[in-house]
Amino acid sequence: MSVDGWNTVLVLGGIRSGKSEFAESLVAEAPTVRYVATSAAGDPTDAEWAARLEAHRARRPGSWTTEETADDPRRLADVVASAGPNETLLVDDLGGWVTVLLDPAHQPADDTATIAELADAVRACPARLVLVSPEVGLSLVPTTPLGRAFVDALGAANRAVADACDAVVLVVAGQACWLKAPAAPGGGAGAVPAPQAAVPAPAATTAAQATAAQATAAQGAAAQATATAAGGGHDDRAALPQVLTPTAAPEPAGAPWAAPTMALPVVATGLVIQPGMELPMPDEYTGPQAVERLATLDVPGAGLGVLERVVGFAAATQGTPTPKPWDSVRVLLLHGDHAGGAAAGAPPGESARRAAQARAGQGVLARLAAENGASLQVVETPASEPIERLPALDHEQVEQALRYGWRLAEEAAEAGVRLLVLAACGAGTDAAAAAVLAATAGAEPPAVLGRVVTAGGEIDDAAWMRRCAAVRDALHRTRRSPRDAKDVLAELGGGDIAVATGVLLGATARRLPVLLDGPVGLAAGMVSRDLAGQARHWCLLADHGGHPAVRLAADVLGLDPLLDLRLDLGEGANALTALPLLRSVLSLAAALPARPGPDDAATVADEAAAAGTGDDGAGDDDDRGTDGDDGGAEFVEPEPAGPGPATTASTATTASTGTTASAGAAEPAGPEPDPAGRRAD
Repeated sequence: MSVDGWNTVLVLGGIRSGKSEFAESLVAEAPTVRYVATSAAGDPTDAEWAARLEAHRARRPGSWTTEETADDPRRLADVVASAGPNETLLVDDLGGWVTVLLDPAHQPADDTATIAELADAVRACPARLVLVSPEVGLSLVPTTPLGRAFVDALGAANRAVADACDAVVLVVAGQACWLKAPAAPGGGAGAVPAPQAAVPAPAATTAAQATAAQATAAQGAAAQATATAAGGGHDDRAALPQVLTPTAAPEPAGAPWAAPTMALPVVATGLVIQPGMELPMPDEYTGPQAVERLATLDVPGAGLGVLERVVGFAAATQGTPTPKPWDSVRVLLLHGDHAGGAAAGAPPGESARRAAQARAGQGVLARLAAENGASLQVVETPASEPIERLPALDHEQVEQALRYGWRLAEEAAEAGVRLLVLAACGAGTDAAAAAVLAATAGAEPPAVLGRVVTAGGEIDDAAWMRRCAAVRDALHRTRRSPRDAKDVLAELGGGDIAVATGVLLGATARRLPVLLDGPVGLAAGMVSRDLAGQARHWCLLADHGGHPAVRLAADVLGLDPLLDLRLDLGEGANALTALPLLRSVLSLAAALPARPGPDDAATVADEAAAAGTGDDGAGDDDDRGTDGDDGGAEFVEPEPAGPGPATTASTATTASTGTTASAGAAEPAGPEPDPAGRRAD
């Protein structure tokens, strides 16, 4: 079973909370399941209700059998009590059962006694039993007698069954919170912690603890790397790597980091990572609304061009038409080497040097993180075996790596991070990503393997050919193996891609966008689409960097790169280089006002004209004198300053006749013009 230590479990949740899917995941590994349907068929004309029932039926595997108890609500207790110890039952759900119980056709009846019979049957049931029920205790008290009777009966049923079950879990928005968790057999620590530690709060970090964390940061990182290299796996309950905060002016070598180690508390979610998970999608309305709003902004040119997609992506992931720039960013640097031909041409110890460099606040990635105000977390992933001869990981390591990556994303979300940047620095990652693409997208290894560049900047074709041969041999070795997501990770992907896949899934579950730019992140995206198709919609590709594997995976996933800079600074660094531009676009889109319309523009022009002519008008009145003519009432075209075809007076005469008349002393300098327009002799 997916969760050990229990025999009967009650799964509570609201409408569309994902409770049924979670309950089904608990029994997914059982060879046969007896599905007990309690709801009545309903009105034949109710298409929506029929569609709901059909969706439930479509999710059931062919090996499951279905038994209906809608005709007699008392029969449910008999079905539960008669189940054998080798059977697995899934009852969905008690809300439909209570509806049938309150049906007038089954009244009068002692509802309290019927509920008690069901609770006794659950308590004595020897089979594996999962019951699903809606939680109505958080809603308002209904205003109708029938509504109050329903919530009262269902509340009583939930309490009685919860008391009889070994475990109780509440599903909220697809997230499982264990309210009552059993102890493992023998009194040891089971897969689900004890009830008092179901959802512990993070302990407050005192100043002394922070100082101790600073003093042991380097030793802890070294110990973690040693343990990973020796054991090749991760403990789900292990503390997560230290969260670093690089600064623009790095501290001297050997100086400890100021940020204390942040460890994720153990959350008893009963996490089951399996194909077909239903995780949240970005908002389907706010993205298009944000893009439409860009057309109304007051910009002098045509707009943001292809960067409009950044605004649409941020709006959809933030759930608002006016998204904010990502103010809190975390970089996850995954360090894990691949042995064998996959790492041909990689200098020994180079990846470990890069990881240590990032921890010390040096190197390209740490400097760019400092410039962007991003925190940095160096994650040691399980080392991978030579894929041409052996599976990269065993299945238990894959499960641990997936959950470990999920926890990394959860911890980031709890810390207030608004954007994750996925980075990697392991040896042989390009070949592992190429193998994953070949297995999931049918790519030819030579077409997706990038050229091998030595430290001196030379092309090493011999190393490239050895990598191609390693991927070819790995695909031949696994030609009859399943191509499920976990099988691909175990046979070909390795630790870094498995952890990256868990990060993408956990980020999707917590509605946290992820910025990608390299082969490890895109290979994880290819694998994650088979576990939860929603994950790719939370990913943004900054730049493909000219890498053929990134280009192919982006095309399959529908992730168009925002830029074409062909940067090759290492996975993660390319995205951090583009991040200031993406932030600037979001800031501009959020701050610019709307473009004024035609009426608004005319009003502004009139006000400006009135403001510009108001002072001149007062001066003109004074200049016109007191001849009694209202010179401001009509527009008078001014006379030219010099002689010409339109001249009607000599150059000595001023342009304004009114001014000349008021002066009185001015005499014409030439002959009087002829009224007919002819000049006098």
